[in-house]
Amino acid sequence: MLERMRNIGIMAHIDAGKTTTTERILFYTGKSHKIGEVDDGEAVMDWMEQEQERGITIQSAATTTYWRDHQINIIDTPGHVDFTAEVERSLRVLDGAVGVFCAVGGVEPQTETVWHQADRYKVPRIGFVNKMDRVGADFFAVVAEIEAKLGAKPLPVQIPIGKESNFEGVIDLVEMREIRWDDGSDGEKMEYSPIAAERTALAHEWREKLVDALSSRSDEITELYLGGEEIPATLLRSVIRKAVLERAFVPVLCGASRRNVGVQPLIDAVVDYLPAPDEVTPAVGHHVKKEEEIAIPCDPKGQALGLVFKIQYDREAGSLCYVRMYSGALKSGSVVYNVGKKKRERANRVLRMHSNKSEPMDEVGAGDIGVIVGMKLAQTGDTIGSEGWPVLLEKMHFPEPVISVAIEPKTVSEQEKLREVLDILAKEDPTFTTKENDETGQLIISGMGELHLDVLVTRILRDYKVSAKVGNPQVTYRESVSKAVEHKQDFSKMLAGKENSASVTLRVEPLERGSGNRYTCAVKKTAAPEEILDAIERGVTNAFPSGIVLGYPCIDVGVTLTAIGYSELTGTDFAFEACASLGLDEACRKAAPVLLEPIMVLDLLSPKDFVGDVISLVVQRGGLVQSMESRTSMDHVKAQAPMARMFGFMTSLRSVSQGRATFSMEFSHFEKKSEKEF
Repeated sequence: MLERMRNIGIMAHIDAGKTTTTERILFYTGKSHKIGEVDDGEAVMDWMEQEQERGITIQSAATTTYWRDHQINIIDTPGHVDFTAEVERSLRVLDGAVGVFCAVGGVEPQTETVWHQADRYKVPRIGFVNKMDRVGADFFAVVAEIEAKLGAKPLPVQIPIGKESNFEGVIDLVEMREIRWDDGSDGEKMEYSPIAAERTALAHEWREKLVDALSSRSDEITELYLGGEEIPATLLRSVIRKAVLERAFVPVLCGASRRNVGVQPLIDAVVDYLPAPDEVTPAVGHHVKKEEEIAIPCDPKGQALGLVFKIQYDREAGSLCYVRMYSGALKSGSVVYNVGKKKRERANRVLRMHSNKSEPMDEVGAGDIGVIVGMKLAQTGDTIGSEGWPVLLEKMHFPEPVISVAIEPKTVSEQEKLREVLDILAKEDPTFTTKENDETGQLIISGMGELHLDVLVTRILRDYKVSAKVGNPQVTYRESVSKAVEHKQDFSKMLAGKENSASVTLRVEPLERGSGNRYTCAVKKTAAPEEILDAIERGVTNAFPSGIVLGYPCIDVGVTLTAIGYSELTGTDFAFEACASLGLDEACRKAAPVLLEPIMVLDLLSPKDFVGDVISLVVQRGGLVQSMESRTSMDHVKAQAPMARMFGFMTSLRSVSQGRATFSMEFSHFEKKSEKEF
């Protein structure tokens, strides 16, 4: 059955037509009985009220459908940069992906971001150039951009018949025939015909390119081609499939999903070209007891092992844990072992999800995606498996939040409710954090951007009906150090008549930006019991989020334990954890602390008439233009600017461009804030 399973994601820039394409896939495969339109707020996959109102995807939604006796698990992901965590965790568990490109916009900023995320996880892909019926549509220009901007090798397996208002259908370069769709049947009926005489030359030109590209990977194709013999479509498909699995090529198709054109061949391509779960590189895990890396073959009869990649809260069922199984099977009602937390939990039920609806399953097996109900301790990125085979899969990594707002309940009675809701949202979304200001007692919530926080605040106020006051957005800064120092810290405290003492010497030094914090134990393991050394590490790592001077989290700091003073009589875990925490704080204060601010990457599209004013606006905001690329009627500007100067930028941009320029913004890096050093 594994060979008949596909785990795929639909990914792209916002407004490229991802959800519209997914809705057609569900309709043609029989999962939906009518086509849900994004513009009408009826898309099945965009089930959240805010998704329907805003016309965008906010959460990744999962569904399962069937085509040509194949099971296809689909995850529709957001296209807005503020929801990059949803894309990140989806790509981690997918075996293949469909990149949807706008035939007018081409390779847009978020497309690049998501594409490189997929590169990192080595996900094989196919491309679909959508909106071929739009004014300015250019299939061949998009194919060229895929190669130039994404570093991929596009392999058109179709070319369009006409474009814009004259877009009629596609030429299938594998079967060498024309395909058209019947408007009266919502595109369900397709008509096949020989290639028209006026299009024969173009079709043969692109067929030659297809065969030429594939001949480098198949001696059989080369021999048939040189002998002037017909190359069977089945052979072409098998070689294309092999090349896709090796990520050598990206087959590219085209259509107009809104007009119900081109979707069925896309589903065929998912089945024909994208991998089954046992055809991708096996996941790698860390065997906790043996302390070694091991490959995890996708074996339905193996030991149970899965990754919790998403958590969604349901008011009746509690936490819904989305799990990708890599080995074995997890049965409904069975006991589950959380490998990282070393805790057992019961999987009360196993479900198959269709957007926000579900159906019960007896079990979720290797290669499949399911939802477990009943696990209360699990978090995104946790490994679940069996106690007898303690293997940890690599945790998931998410970007740090860069924007914050203060939130407080309007009444004392709402205080507890607000905290509960914030805990739920933080568990669902790893890029949403909440903390209490030590001085004011205010609750501070942080996220990836203004839209991200706006969506979350709306959920708090409207969905969870919490009465709260929300402050204006503020930048989330970071702190670090700029020189190396060594500091000795002593600690002594009487507790219940017993002395608790500790002494540690810590070396603190700045690390390269983006490398994160690092703790190293340079003392011999015999210098103190293991639990004491663990307590020191705990004290250091727990102190990083508290900051140095202003209370912002510390980043890019290297800490080395160089000496330890331990007494069997008075040395305790508590004393050493507290000593390490205090020692790090003092060492950082001596190490010339600096304030770091988030720098954002801006991608702007502006009509040529307004590009001068747009660039001036960016410069006024402290921005630095990095590149400018001219398109047919628009200019594409890339720049960097401090997050602190970007509030209200959209309003100003609309003003200088008469509402015609657009932009997207995402976090790039932290750098020293010029005005302030402590």
